[in-house]
Amino acid sequence: MLRVVNVKSLTAVLMCALILGLLFLYNVSSYRSVHRLSADVVAVRSKVQVVSPQHRQYEQPSIVHGRTDVATVTPWLAPIVWEGTFNPVLLDSIYKPKNITILATVFAVGKYIMFLEKFLETAEQHFFVGFKVHIYVFTDQPDEVPQVTMASGRQLMVRSVPTSKRWQEISARRMELIQMLIKEHLPNNRNYIFCLDVDSQFHGRWGSESLSGLIAVTHPGYYRDSRSKFPYERRPSSRAYLAPGEGDFYYCGGAFGGLLQEVHQLAKTCRRNFEADAQEGIEAAWQEESHLNRYMWINKPSKVLSPEYLWQDFKPRNPEVHIVRFSGVVKNYHDIRPNA
Repeated sequence: MLRVVNVKSLTAVLMCALILGLLFLYNVSSYRSVHRLSADVVAVRSKVQVVSPQHRQYEQPSIVHGRTDVATVTPWLAPIVWEGTFNPVLLDSIYKPKNITILATVFAVGKYIMFLEKFLETAEQHFFVGFKVHIYVFTDQPDEVPQVTMASGRQLMVRSVPTSKRWQEISARRMELIQMLIKEHLPNNRNYIFCLDVDSQFHGRWGSESLSGLIAVTHPGYYRDSRSKFPYERRPSSRAYLAPGEGDFYYCGGAFGGLLQEVHQLAKTCRRNFEADAQEGIEAAWQEESHLNRYMWINKPSKVLSPEYLWQDFKPRNPEVHIVRFSGVVKNYHDIRPNA
């Protein structure tokens, strides 16, 4: 009788061990599966401390009054920046003592050089006025870069790049060149970078209200639409793929930014996925913009800028857009793109 009980006890112990072992293997397998999916897109978040100067006086804020016509926070509690949601004087007084430098990149390749002068002139008037700003121009025509008078503390740097026969190649190389540029500046990781389209002009303040770890701009053509209408990459074979029901907003490839280390991770990941797709003969629907949207679906931006920060000149301004700060100019793509 004792032997029968021992056999039963041993069998029960072995069965428990087997079940626990199977559960362990399942969890490890599940973790590895998720890890394979997201290992190349998980960035390390950077903390930015907000310290107000002593005795700074400003209009009392309210938590019961404010913009009611638009969303001002995402489901993951990131601010959505609209006119009327921030105090520019307060924010400047917080960020200017930090002695930060704002980097900006623009690509003026081929006929896109025609937009550079207005971009630079309007940036002097509206983009981080009063801050140290370094604008990096990537161009295949360095001798054609216009001479624009810049305020103290603001600099223009010109980087030569090869001419491309396809505008998609220009688009594809952006992430590589941004990654390389940031790598040079990473030792000073307090600084920020914005990657902007050259065929755009500034019309209003773009300043410290836009600073955060990882910054995205909602696309003016889709911010009112349901996600089913977003032009995400829909082929599962691409590393930019977003399935139906996935995605938050549709973000612009023509304006994004953040702290150096955050944007470095974004650029490195998008470049790697872009190149891996290319090796398999795949080009995402909207090149680096598709990969950027995939990246920011997983790595949520810590601040989202409203369409005020990249409007389109040919679009009438919608009632909720109280100011246009930055906008793409009207142009004929067949005239300026090499293979349009």
